[in-house]
Amino acid sequence: MSATKWCMSVGLVLGIVLAFGGWYALLLAVLFGLVGLLVGMAAEGRLDFQTMFGRASSR
Repeated sequence: MSATKWCMSVGLVLGIVLAFGGWYALLLAVLFGLVGLLVGMAAEGRLDFQTMFGRASSR
């Protein structure tokens, strides 16, 4: 599926959440979407948490 179709689908879902759940539900849906995006990027290997937070030093 192209990026345009994905973005349109996400926009429609967020619009439905806003219409039926209000602003709090919309913000919660966006927050969970961002968490899902980060987890998906980490699973695909496009996001490396070790470089972001540094490695623990061995003693």
